[in-house]
Amino acid sequence: MDTHYFSKLPPKYSNAYRNYYTYQNLLGVRTASGIFLLLNVIIRILYHIFPESLTKAQNFPEFSFTNWIYIFVTPFFYLGSQLLIGTFQNTKRGSAGMALFVFFFSLYIIVCGMYSSFIATADPSNALTLYLLALSMISVLFVFEYYEVIILLVSIEVLFTILLFHAQADATEMTYNQMISMILLSGFFLTSRYFFSYKASYYRQIVEIREQNAVIEKANKFKNQVLGTVAHDLRNPIAAVESLAMMMELEDPDEETQENLTMMRDSCVKARTIIDDLLEAAKNDGNTNFDTHRTEMNHFLQGIVNTWRITLKGKSQVVLVSDVKSVHALINHEKFPRVVDNLVSNALKFSKETDKVEIHLNRIKERVIIKVVDHGLGIPKEMLPKIFDRFSGAGRTGLKGEQSTGIGLSIVKDIVEGHNGKISVTSIEGKGSTFVIELPQAE
Repeated sequence: MDTHYFSKLPPKYSNAYRNYYTYQNLLGVRTASGIFLLLNVIIRILYHIFPESLTKAQNFPEFSFTNWIYIFVTPFFYLGSQLLIGTFQNTKRGSAGMALFVFFFSLYIIVCGMYSSFIATADPSNALTLYLLALSMISVLFVFEYYEVIILLVSIEVLFTILLFHAQADATEMTYNQMISMILLSGFFLTSRYFFSYKASYYRQIVEIREQNAVIEKANKFKNQVLGTVAHDLRNPIAAVESLAMMMELEDPDEETQENLTMMRDSCVKARTIIDDLLEAAKNDGNTNFDTHRTEMNHFLQGIVNTWRITLKGKSQVVLVSDVKSVHALINHEKFPRVVDNLVSNALKFSKETDKVEIHLNRIKERVIIKVVDHGLGIPKEMLPKIFDRFSGAGRTGLKGEQSTGIGLSIVKDIVEGHNGKISVTSIEGKGSTFVIELPQAE
């Protein structure tokens, strides 16, 4: 933390910080004046409830007179602070008048405590606690520039000296009290400047964090734009290569040429899958606002299973196991099928052709539970903590050589969380994996 005992903040932060603490000072004036007014009203009420014990106190007339002054003067500070707060909220800028208002209120509070001490004992050295309390409260509650603190100290010292003469203290007592006052005022200056530095350091950190967040957000948007543009532009040449391979297959190629064409088409399919994942990642990055519809999940999941059955050419390798007759959730019909498809695709990728992939549907309390269970290779234990992280290196090659982009499961996690749900995984190597999706049930 940088200390600023006799210096200002750098110009980059000084004006903004002054506006910030001016508003905080005005809020402090409103709170402190309200509390101070309430205390004096309570004291006035107590004068009427216990007149015998309080009116016989030493210097009661002076206490009663100052109490009435506090009750009539303090509301002006409360109303003034309320008015200035409204002005600041409209302009978003502090002014010299606002700073002067806070200065006079601070001086007012310190003088009130100081004068009350003189009334009580006629010797401030016997009531230094009140003086110290007033100084400490002002130094902690309000933020001043160093020159404002110095002016406040000089004003306090002048008023303190006037009150000493008014109390007709002798030379020895006056010297003793002035020394103690100097010590207290020095402590006030150091405390005030320390809190100024502490709050300024905190404010600078907040500003720097906001600036860094803005830079990161701008870079992230640019990254998404570049990623989306590159991925989109790659589709055309890949589609051209795939179309050329299909046209060459129509010419009845020999066995070696057919193998090469098949390899070309498979490579095009893999490349297209990677492009789709990149586009989906760019589309979903920071976007969790989905249009959802109340959907019956048995029918929804059965439709996905039927699609997979067609893809697998009639094989019943993907099955739905439902433990509920009817359950509804709020689903985005464009994005959520990608979640289930991605999990099923991964399960098939790491399972034998004879292994089944099961989609389980259940309901626990007010949550819809969807499980995608396979009995394949399983996931190594060290990969589980980072399996949903983007580009984490957790991607693996499938049993048939299928490539992984390493971002599919991160997209799945983003989409699930965009549905106010959560996803988790458990796995045992050699026995299979279970991905569990929890969604809020729709009424």
